[in-house]
Amino acid sequence: MSNKSAELKAVARKDLTYRQWIWKEMKRNWVAYLMIAPYVLVFTLFTVAPVLLSIVISFTDFNMLQMPNVVWLENYINLFFADDIFLIAVQNTFIFAAIVGPVSYLMSFLVAWFINELSPKIRAVVTLIFYAPSISGQAYLIWKTLFDADAQGWVNASMMELGFYDEPIAFFQDADYVMPLCIIVALWTSLGTAFLSFIAGLQGVDRALYEAGAVDGVRNRWQELWYITLPCMKPQLMFGAIMAITNTFGFGAVVTDLCGFPSVDYAAHTIIHHLEDYGNQRYEIGYSSAIAVVLFFIMIGANMLVNKIISKVGT
Repeated sequence: MSNKSAELKAVARKDLTYRQWIWKEMKRNWVAYLMIAPYVLVFTLFTVAPVLLSIVISFTDFNMLQMPNVVWLENYINLFFADDIFLIAVQNTFIFAAIVGPVSYLMSFLVAWFINELSPKIRAVVTLIFYAPSISGQAYLIWKTLFDADAQGWVNASMMELGFYDEPIAFFQDADYVMPLCIIVALWTSLGTAFLSFIAGLQGVDRALYEAGAVDGVRNRWQELWYITLPCMKPQLMFGAIMAITNTFGFGAVVTDLCGFPSVDYAAHTIIHHLEDYGNQRYEIGYSSAIAVVLFFIMIGANMLVNKIISKVGT
């Protein structure tokens, strides 16, 4: 919006209170508000309301059978000072997120950048090949077969045949192997929605900008990437970052399928697993809500940090 338009609006509303001006604008744009009303209603009912309800319930001892009693901060105190498994879950979650989040994000962009250089027909086929693992609901079966605990597992059979060891290793029942293997599987299935958004963002960059950049002194592909491509892709970069944060902090189902629940020595036990334990098995809803609230604020903090980093791109 130009400064002149802003000045005209300021003059137009100088005789109105702020509320009157808001109401006037809402009446003038009532069609737009009507169009977004269904989304706002659904978002409020299924996103905002559950978050607020979880925060309220986290201060109670609700167990789904009896009327809840307010316990104030007792759940949070127990969570951080009396629950050793939760501290292990937090540690595992941050290790997992610190590796999988940035690596999957960077890998998604680099693969998308590579695919963008291909011809359209080849690009469609290669995109499907890279995207397929993320949409396969049974992707873990491949890795479970590869690292099967008996001598028929492909890795065990190959290693024993080559003479690296004599007895088969139960990879997903060994605490030394559980987390590294889960990280590898997570990376293998990480080229999902963010990957497609990066391809779309790269396709949407105006080619004329590269010609203008060459005139202004951009000399190589890395300068093109930093000063032209990435600034034009900030919406897609932000969307990809949100998806990466959501996926890494919420990665739990595949770990359970690979390692069981709980994993051996809690080696791959994350906050999501701890939440499912108390919410779905023990029905301690108040305590599980406290876990959910902690995870929620961790994700909000990570999102704010990533947003701050992406805002510096191209500057």
